[in-house]
Amino acid sequence: MNAIEMAMKMEQEAVDFYTQCAGRTKNPVGKKMFLSIVEDEKYHIACAMNVQKGKRFAPAEATPLEDMKKVFDNHKQDMLTQVPSTADELDAFRVAMKMEGDSIAFYKKAASQAATAEEKNFFDCLIKDEEEHFSIFQNTYSFLSDTGNWFMWEEHSIVEG
Repeated sequence: MNAIEMAMKMEQEAVDFYTQCAGRTKNPVGKKMFLSIVEDEKYHIACAMNVQKGKRFAPAEATPLEDMKKVFDNHKQDMLTQVPSTADELDAFRVAMKMEGDSIAFYKKAASQAATAEEKNFFDCLIKDEEEHFSIFQNTYSFLSDTGNWFMWEEHSIVEG
């Protein structure tokens, strides 16, 4: 299995896991966050298929952090209505952070060994997106485990990876 095929497999596993997480999450903002990242991962799969076919790669117009900012802006009231997070939900965020970290490491290696400039560009974009996903999960985990950290989102001080 080459790096592009492995990327498609990893991204599909992320789609499957994050879709399951969204279905189990009671917190409405957490649910929207998982679904937003599912869409990012589906886009990555489509891009990987295009790169594999030798087509030009074009990164998404909006970054994951920009998309997530919209989710949080549109659901401020939901966030102010505290829905206690379960241990399972918090565990899902820990698993998600591990998955994103593993993806970042794999994509960095794949970028350094890319056969074409288009592949390198693709993997570099994946690295950036997955680093943003990691930051989103990390900040959401902090918010759900300690809602006093709400100011991180409200004041736009999202940790950038």
